[in-house]
Amino acid sequence: MRKALFLLLAPFLQLTPAVAADLAFITSQNGNAVSILDLHSHEIIAQTPLDGAPAPVAYDPRSRRAYVISADTGRLSVLDEQARIINRKELGEGAFGIAVAPNGGVFVTDWFNGKLMRLDGELNQAWIAETGAAPAGVAVSNDGLLVATADRDDNQVSIFDSGTGRLIRRIETAGKHPFAVKFHDGRLWTADVMSDVVSVIDPIGGQLVGEVKTGSHPYGIAFTEGRGFVTNQYDSTLTVFDIKSLKVIGEVKVGDYPEGIATLPEGGGVVVANWDSDTVTLVNAQTLEIIAEVEMPAGPRAFGQFTGRQVQP
Repeated sequence: MRKALFLLLAPFLQLTPAVAADLAFITSQNGNAVSILDLHSHEIIAQTPLDGAPAPVAYDPRSRRAYVISADTGRLSVLDEQARIINRKELGEGAFGIAVAPNGGVFVTDWFNGKLMRLDGELNQAWIAETGAAPAGVAVSNDGLLVATADRDDNQVSIFDSGTGRLIRRIETAGKHPFAVKFHDGRLWTADVMSDVVSVIDPIGGQLVGEVKTGSHPYGIAFTEGRGFVTNQYDSTLTVFDIKSLKVIGEVKVGDYPEGIATLPEGGGVVVANWDSDTVTLVNAQTLEIIAEVEMPAGPRAFGQFTGRQVQP
């Protein structure tokens, strides 16, 4: 009842645009809602209903926009920082992974058709490229030159030129069904759901260079404070490891069925969406203690880079 009432009041909950904040855009697939969480006050400061089971999300503080895909329909919705829908585009069923592109716009994977597309800031298609089978997550390198997809059913990653969509190389992962993918520290990392490992890949040399053992069914990856954090769906935990040695440091108990994970914008912690607990958990990266737990509408997933520091206009 509390959550239903909150959704009815959502249009009246607005973020004051003159005040910068560290924000998280949390998609709730079962609750058909997107919530904006203030990462300092730990309060939901804006929220909007969004149908079609919203799950993947990418927040771009530079453009002051968040991009959300409704998993059931493939509709892409663009939200401002007051949770108002300002643009939409029908991409078709199968649209799933999403990441912010350099100079605006987004990259989106097409799960059903094995494609990666780049859309500009007005959601016009810039290019489309062939991936492997069932591309899930998508990630952009820190310099913006490369974009990679986790090709789940081919157990590989595909790496492309971000400007043209030209395929550069494909590399086999250590485990089966890579889902999330992330560039960090000059390497490419995937969460291999069916093998309980993270693959560590040299994207330039084009080879697998290591792996990290995780808990059951790893799903999302984030990095901060020289550590990697992996959500383990079936264990309701995070695996924490050192990014240089690849040694596991420990595990952190979070909510049930954790999926999306992203770093706090100022560093020092991670934010985890717990699908079955209807909560978001904030974890200190050094002490591994729980900072806060916030209730959400049903089924928060937040698959993608959903946190960022708001940029003043």
